[in-house]
Amino acid sequence: MEHYERLAEAQEKGDPIAVDAAMKTLETQLKRCAKDICDKYINPPKTTDFALMFLPSEGLYAEAIRRVGLVQNVQRDCRVTFVGPTTLAALLNSLQMGFRTLAIQKRSSEVWNTLAVVKTEFGKFGEALSAVKEKIDQASRKMEDVNVRSRAITKRLRDVEELPTNPQPMLKDLLPNEDEEGIGQ
Repeated sequence: MEHYERLAEAQEKGDPIAVDAAMKTLETQLKRCAKDICDKYINPPKTTDFALMFLPSEGLYAEAIRRVGLVQNVQRDCRVTFVGPTTLAALLNSLQMGFRTLAIQKRSSEVWNTLAVVKTEFGKFGEALSAVKEKIDQASRKMEDVNVRSRAITKRLRDVEELPTNPQPMLKDLLPNEDEEGIGQ
């Protein structure tokens, strides 16, 4: 601010030599401050790769941006941007929105990666489920075969349980024939 005040005094007095000297001093001081900010505060990835230099009065801010090439040189060489009282809030809001957007993009990228993994796992799950279904179908077919065999055995056993109504034909085969009795005696 002192250098800007000297410039303003020289402009009020109408002394072109003092104005020129004060402008050069102000420009040198702004570059030096930008370099200091760069050296102290810009340390990617721990910090952003840029910084802001707050100029506390609109007159100082206007003088800084009025200097041909000063803003561009400071941004290119030091990655420092000048801000004044009216531009600081707008710039900070823009940066905040940018960082939020970046965080959302990062998070959405994580979600897409998770969905890709889930998709792969779901494919494997579908294959495993198909294999289980096939085994269950095989077991069902075997159960049907066993059921058919069980009915056949049950039918045969039913035939064995039922006694004939006239047992003589069966006994006839077991008992010796009357004609044979006489032969054997």
